[in-house]
Amino acid sequence: MLFWDSMRLLLTLTCVLLLSTAEAQSPETKANDAFVITRMIEKFHVQPRPLDKTMSAAIYDKLLEELDDERLFFTQPDIEKLSAYKYHLDEEIRGRKTAFLQLLTGLFQQRLIETDTMLDHVTQKPFVFATKEVLTATEDTSYPAGLAARRMKMYKFLKLSVAARIAATIVVQEAKGGTPVRTRQQLIDSLEPKLRKRSVVSIKRMIKRLLQSPAGIGNMIGISYCQALAECYDPHTNYFSPDEKAEFETAIGNKPLSYGLTLSEDDDGHAQVGHLTPGGPAFQSGMLSEGDHIVAVHWEGKEPIDVSDASVSELYNILSTEGADIVILGVRKADGTTRDVSLQKARVSGTAEEADDKVKGYLLKGATTVGYISLPAFYEDWENNKGVNGCANDVAKEIIKLRKENIGGLILDLRYNGGGSMDEAVQLAGLFIDAGPVGQVVSKDGKAYTLKDINRGTVWSGPLLVLVNGFSASASEVVAGTLQDYHRALIAGSPTYGKATAQVVLPMDTSIDLETASPQREASAYLKVTISKLYRVTGSTAQKTGVIPDVVLPDPPAAQTQREADEVFALTPSPIPANKYYLPLAPLPVLDEQTIATKAMGANSFFKAGAAAAHDEATQHQYHRREKAEVKDRSLNLDDLIAVGKSVKKADTNKEEKNDLYTVGSPAYETPATEARKKNVLYDPYLQVAYQLVAGMIK
Repeated sequence: MLFWDSMRLLLTLTCVLLLSTAEAQSPETKANDAFVITRMIEKFHVQPRPLDKTMSAAIYDKLLEELDDERLFFTQPDIEKLSAYKYHLDEEIRGRKTAFLQLLTGLFQQRLIETDTMLDHVTQKPFVFATKEVLTATEDTSYPAGLAARRMKMYKFLKLSVAARIAATIVVQEAKGGTPVRTRQQLIDSLEPKLRKRSVVSIKRMIKRLLQSPAGIGNMIGISYCQALAECYDPHTNYFSPDEKAEFETAIGNKPLSYGLTLSEDDDGHAQVGHLTPGGPAFQSGMLSEGDHIVAVHWEGKEPIDVSDASVSELYNILSTEGADIVILGVRKADGTTRDVSLQKARVSGTAEEADDKVKGYLLKGATTVGYISLPAFYEDWENNKGVNGCANDVAKEIIKLRKENIGGLILDLRYNGGGSMDEAVQLAGLFIDAGPVGQVVSKDGKAYTLKDINRGTVWSGPLLVLVNGFSASASEVVAGTLQDYHRALIAGSPTYGKATAQVVLPMDTSIDLETASPQREASAYLKVTISKLYRVTGSTAQKTGVIPDVVLPDPPAAQTQREADEVFALTPSPIPANKYYLPLAPLPVLDEQTIATKAMGANSFFKAGAAAAHDEATQHQYHRREKAEVKDRSLNLDDLIAVGKSVKKADTNKEEKNDLYTVGSPAYETPATEARKKNVLYDPYLQVAYQLVAGMIK
């Protein structure tokens, strides 16, 4: 196992305890939901898989992987009981039976309660890292034989997690050189008790959060069961509880329900009240102030959860618990007094999260002035104001501002944009091409339908570059693919994610149809179902392959991008005929631009460092693949972990690259960008190359 991978162990251990819960429902309700999912899939899914023994095994494996991916909780006797259903879940689902759900829930709840007690036992004494102890490959890949074996495995995982953190600190300290403030042993003696206690407290708090949640563990298991079923049809068909649906809609522009506060970190690393959103519930309570410490969280009828030493991320996780629209916070004020503050979620405008997902425009001023627009997500107009609050209209307004500054070219940044509204994608592509087809859709009936830009004219007709990477997906790929096919924009970056399917969110109801169904209808659960496949105007598709850039800019060496092609249940489409009304423009000077990019990257220390590390990283990625196929023994000896850490060569890809190409400003009538954002734009090595590419396109 690579040294840096061991840093995820504690996170892995706690992740299974962060599974969502919602309004309490019986096993019969979730069994019925599972049955309804299969009926809705048959009715709406573009390429449904049969619910058979193969699907049954896939659901079983996916569910156990979700609940216990490190095989820390269930024992071999548990698995023997559960495996009786592995090839019979299809029968359970069709018959709306609950036997498997009830067995799974009872076993998991029992193991969580055991874990709460077990943690105190296995961490009672300090971890000794000088011994040659190992977590064997057999232990790592097997369910423990019984309680004693489970206790030993839990001990080894916690010890390895703490050792990895200590080793990382030592590697960083000794890499700096000079005289250390503390000797290695002093550092170990100082860190070990803190990290051991922190790991235990954090996991116990998460267990309590789960067991004390407003919904209960049975509902959580039922949700996971339905989610596993849905996701075995394809990676983007999902079962949503109401809170999960709201979270999904927030990502594409709907104002979320919120308590109206952010959290910040105090000097000791503990969470405290940060900004209060004006008009939000926390602000209107009149009882909270910036810097207040939240010491307890509890929901009506449940025991309080002590969060006095919780981190910001821990407290955010607790406050986001599903079904918990009303929460009582125990708060310690600056004068030492404590009080209880009751808050109820409400729709809040002007939150920091909302602002971060909006379009932002900048001026890159150098030998030529280039406009730069960042679009983090394809959010839509939820107020139904004919698109005026959607992202396409926001981009159009930003372009108009930039044009007034006499820009010679434009960069549209779709990196890390995972998609969203397809209507907004069509409108956005239409800003740069005249009226015409921008894509094709194949629905369940097998017919191809054209996605059209119906508006004549363009908002920007000058040189255009679109930046993408492996996290650019769905709607981002529609825009990038369309502009590439029309030769309207130079696409630069790394191959995109490869999701060319479209989904719709429907309330769980087999009687609805797509034409009349309203995703805003209140329901106890929802299904996001894949109803069509997306194709480019050329008849090709980005499904699995992604959009291949005209100019490839390599990902950072440490990037580990998961793409659609890596998904087991990803749909595999076949090409269709090109749209006969598609008329591309003259080809762009791609070869000339590739020459510019090669020269620009050769002069950029970020890309040079990445190239120098490429061989080492390739070797490490090969090692990763071997690790998945051949899990090896993991040493718990601190010296071994330090040695491995020092042997891993990392390129310094976070170094700020000197930028003599341009300065960063905001267009007139625009709120000036913060210094932090301007700095990000100024030192982004990909933008520095993109700027030179656009300059090369300007006649």
